[in-house]
This record gives sequence, structure tokens and C-alpha cells, in this order.
Amino acid sequence: VHPTKIEVRFRDSREVHQAVRRAVDAALAAPRAAAALASPAPELFKENWPLAQVLPTQVAMQFIAPTTTHRVSDMEALWPIQPAATVHSPEPAPAQPLPAAAVWPLGRAIAQLQGIYILAENAQGLVIVDMHAAHERIVYERLKTQLVDARITSQPLLIPVTFAATPQEVATAEAHSETLATLGLEITPFSPKTLAVRAVPTTLVQGDATELARSVLAELAQHEASTVIQRAQNALLGTMACHGAVRANRRLTVDEMNGLLRQMETTERSDQCNHGRPTWRQISIKELDALFMRGR
Repeated sequence: VHPTKIEVRFRDSREVHQAVRRAVDAALAAPRAAAALASPAPELFKENWPLAQVLPTQVAMQFIAPTTTHRVSDMEALWPIQPAATVHSPEPAPAQPLPAAAVWPLGRAIAQLQGIYILAENAQGLVIVDMHAAHERIVYERLKTQLVDARITSQPLLIPVTFAATPQEVATAEAHSETLATLGLEITPFSPKTLAVRAVPTTLVQGDATELARSVLAELAQHEASTVIQRAQNALLGTMACHGAVRANRRLTVDEMNGLLRQMETTERSDQCNHGRPTWRQISIKELDALFMRGR
């Protein structure tokens, strides 16, 4: 419009705005390195390796624990090896090679630290995962996807969970019954001072139903029933995801740890939890060598 092109007008500015918004949202959803912490992080904890650079296509494979090998000379030094008797047996099937750590961007789990962190090995070195923060993001994205489709899938409880409720909690449960159903929750009055949780989201069935109900009711009490889903969707889903995520000090098996890593690799925005904290960090072999002054 302006002769010097200082100002340009679009026929449909709203469509341009939506296009930019969709592009930004898609870029943020792509797997990437976690954002830097607010305070300068130690030199050891540099930004993560972007998942896309490690492996363009996610490959789901079953974890196979590494085997321990020994040199024959070491074994002979301890026990003389006697010739084994000849046994005729069918030809064994060709051994399947162990998958290398490079197959998975976040590597394969090797240990759990203090019931809080998962230690994994990948092609670059050591990966440290905050298991609660990572699982919280996974649960959040699952709930969000279900809510976008229609409503969150719920599972009725065989025995309803009852708890003593305040008058405000009872009033909120009655006023927001439709919203609760959309969120996969069924919370109904059991008595004038008691509420009963009769159904919970399938994803959160292993969580504490009472704490989940109290937290969601507290969020709903701050909003009108007609607009709560539009205005407080992220806060509600974040609250629910936090209750559904694996807790600290819970001991996981190696298979469970690897399962969590594989889910992270296929979940949008898995590099940060719902509160903006990083879910994992990469420590390269070079950085580990520097800690022990190797090569100097």
C-alpha cells in the first residue's frame, strides 16, 4: 500500500495470522533440544542433541540387554579348560546382532539413579532423564489428543472412591458435571458432605482418584462452567497429567525405563515438561573424558 513498502495490507489478515500460528505451533511440536535453563547451566550440561539429527525416522525395537564377554585367556588362568565331549546337535539359527545404541535417539537404559533419573547410553554418550517430568509430558499429550478428538476416554471404577468434601467442592461437582464427563471424570454427590469418584480417565487409572478429583475441582471452581474448557484447558490437563505421571522413588525395571524412552521419542514436545523444565540432558563422551582428564 505504502509507496516505500513500509506498510503492506492483506486482503484476509486473519488467514495470514492463522497460517503463521499453525507454522509456529508445528515447529514447537517437533522434537528438539530442551530449552536452556533460566540460570546459566554448568558447562557439563550443554543443550541436548536434537532427536531429529540423531535419527530421522523413529524405529520401535525390543530392548535386548547387552551380554558380558570374557577373553578365553582370562578363563584359562582360573580354570583349565577340558575338551568337551562331542555332541551332535542341529545347526543353531544365526544369531541376531544386538541393536546399537545409535538405533535409538535416547539410547537404551542402563540404570536408575535415586529413584528420580534414568541413565541411558546412546551414540553420543550419556543421557540423563527426569522420569517424572518426561512421563508427565507424555500423559499430557495423550489427554490433549483425546480431548481434541471428542472427550477423554474414561474407565468406570469397580468400587467408587468416596471422600469428605467441602460445600464448595460439592457445588463445583454438580455445576461442572458435563465438563467433568468431557475430562473423563465422573464425580457425583454421595451424601451432603461426601463425593464419589465413579470413573477416571483410562490413562490415569493407576493414580490417586481422590487427589485427582480434588485438584480438578479446585481448578474448575475458578472458572464458569460454559467456558472452562476453552479458557483453562492447559491448566486442567496439566493438573491431571501431574497426578498420572510416575512418581519419584518408584523403582522401574529396565523394560519400563526403555519403554519410557521410546515413548519420549514419539511424543511431541517431549523435551520439556508442562512447567517448562527440561526432561533430559545429553553428556557427550568428550565431556566425560574431560571430567577424568583423559587424553591429557
